[in-house]
Formats: sequence, C-alpha cells, structure tokens
Amino acid sequence: MESAERLLKATRPTARNLFYAVDRVLAAVRRVRAAGGSPAEARRTAVAEAEAVAREDTAACVRIGEIGAALVTDGARILTHCNAGWLGFSDWGTALAPLYRARRDGKRFSVWVDETRPRLQGARLTAWELANEGIDFQVIPDNAAGWLMRRGEVDLVIVGSDRIAANGDVANKVGTYEKAVCARANGVPFYVAAPLSTFDAGAATGDDIPIEERDPGEVLLATGPDAEGTMRTVSLAAPGAGARNPAFDVTPADLITGIVTERGILRPHELAGAATGAPRSGA
Repeated sequence: MESAERLLKATRPTARNLFYAVDRVLAAVRRVRAAGGSPAEARRTAVAEAEAVAREDTAACVRIGEIGAALVTDGARILTHCNAGWLGFSDWGTALAPLYRARRDGKRFSVWVDETRPRLQGARLTAWELANEGIDFQVIPDNAAGWLMRRGEVDLVIVGSDRIAANGDVANKVGTYEKAVCARANGVPFYVAAPLSTFDAGAATGDDIPIEERDPGEVLLATGPDAEGTMRTVSLAAPGAGARNPAFDVTPADLITGIVTERGILRPHELAGAATGAPRSGA
C-alpha cells in the first residue's frame, strides 16, 4: 500500500485531490490493520473508502454546478481553459459543472474553448464534453483569449484548479495565469471552481505548490488521427530544437474574483479560513 501511495502521488505532484484521496484510503487501511484486521478486511475497507471519496466528489461537483450556474447569464460568452468536466472527476466536474447546470436550467450561452497546448485537453476533451451536452462552443488557440477579451467578446472566465494554497493562490493548467492577467486588464470576471479537497493548508502561498514538469517531447511533437483514423505522431519544431514543458502555473489570489466551492463562492480574503485542516469534499 505504501509503495502504491508513493507511485500514485509521483504521477501528479501538483494535484491536491489525488493526495487527498490516497491519504484517506491509506489511513482507512491503517486503522483496520492497527485493530488487527486481516488483509482481506483491509482490501474491502480500501475499496469502500475509495467509493466514499467518489460519492463525495460527485456530490461536491453537483453543488458547485448549482452554485456556479448563477454566474451564467443568457447570452453569456464564457472562456474556459483545459478540461475540468465529467472526464476529470467522478462526475459533473468543476469548471464545467456550472455550464451543465445552466444548460439544464434552460439558459442559452456559448463557450470559448482554449485548445490547451501541448496536450490539447480543451480541443479534445472539453470540446467532446460540450458537444455531448448540446452546448454551443468554439475551440480557439490559447493565445487568442486575450484578443477576444479586448474586443469585448468574453463575459466570464471559469477554470478549474489542481491545488489552492492557504492564501488563495491557485495552481491550474499552465496558461491559466495569463488568462487571469488578461481578464483583470479587460475587466472580465475570473472565477475558479474547485471542491474543498483541492485546498492545501500546508502550502502558505502558491510558491509552496510543487509544479510538475513533463516530457519536453509533448511540446515538440503532436499525435492524432489522420484522415483515415490512424494515429500518427508528427514533429512541430525544427530538428534539434529543445523545449521546456511546465504542466501548471500559479495564479495569485488578487487576480481571482472568487472560488466556487460546494459551500459557496469564496472571495480571496476568505480563503485562508477555508484551507485550514483537510475538509472532506461534500462535507
């Protein structure tokens, strides 16, 4: 179990939710073993705790959708970055949950979907989800968002988060910080949607959040289906080019209008209190 813990946490060092879930399952197993329970009992306990985390995660995302839907108005043009929907959570998602709830409430709006280089989570995942939900959207290059804001074509930005520091600084997919800066410069509200399990009381500021760096090959190459549907990898850069591939960045709290959680929308000055302890998602 401890070997699995180290392996799982090493896969996504920036993602607080992963640490939260792994820690809960491992703590449950340790309680059973400390009480003299058998390995079979420990296995059953691990599965039960994991399922409880999943149920709570779903409930938190549903509530985030209900609360965040109030931010979505008829005719709104909403920008999002990366994928924070059905595919990224047990269900519903975070940044996309308010959109799904608003759509079910009969609101009409459109979404600008950042492509999210280099893995294209927006173009591949968010676009797929929105199409399945019947929500109007268009995929845009990552570096087009600021131009659209300047033209007055973005009314609201909603993104997810991988980890939130005690002072309200937010780590999310790289490129989020740039969107927040552009939003502030153009008077566009910038919201983060995240369950309380994303808050990290052990990180005083965003400088304490570990930022994962991934294979530079993701920047230099692209993989996708050709016209016949065969997956192929092609080079995007000049031969011999090097690259750096930080997977996340940190957005300072003073650039954030509010964080939509399952307990309501928190303002930056309220975040320190929310990050104390390790609240359960959906609690």
